[in-house]
Amino acid sequence: MIKYALRCDRTHEFEGWFGSSADYDDQAARGLVECPVCGSTGVSKQIMAPAVAGTKAQRSAEPAVDPKMREMMMTAMGEVRRHVEENFDYVGDAFAKEARAIHEGKSEERGIYGEASPSEVKALVEDGVKVAPLPPGPPKKTDVN
Repeated sequence: MIKYALRCDRTHEFEGWFGSSADYDDQAARGLVECPVCGSTGVSKQIMAPAVAGTKAQRSAEPAVDPKMREMMMTAMGEVRRHVEENFDYVGDAFAKEARAIHEGKSEERGIYGEASPSEVKALVEDGVKVAPLPPGPPKKTDVN
């Protein structure tokens, strides 16, 4: 197993574990490496120091991950996603166009969700349109190692 420090094109930083560097390259090329915060597949490896086994300083430097906290956060993200999917209108890849129309009063005020490219999201934010990424859903069994 190999651990990589990763960063998405929206600057969220996270770690990923892969069977080998070739596994990372393959999954990234197929768009399977996603940011856990925003779902972006524009992910790249970051420079990181190699881990040296057996040093007390190294073991104490890595933060402990509380499994209960992780589970609680995953549950909360799932509840937010479920609420949006059940109560908002899905507009697909017309999200940016429809969000802008709602913002400008040209379309009915309502909650929507859908897909938008990073450049579309950036333009919306720069124009004062309030948008937020939908928490990612659970991975598909076919996408997991």
